[in-house]
Amino acid sequence: MEYFPGIIVVLFFCVIAIIVTRMFIKVSKKEQEKIDKQYGDQMKVNQSNQRDD
Repeated sequence: MEYFPGIIVVLFFCVIAIIVTRMFIKVSKKEQEKIDKQYGDQMKVNQSNQRDD
């Protein structure tokens, strides 16, 4: 039982790591959607400019 406090600390850090990873994934998805939207808008502008030429 001398390892009991160590196990609690390791589990605590694992739970924190899982929470941080999930938050990072959510933020990354939001950023990716924003970039995709900007890129899509830019592609529309480029296509309309090519038609005008």
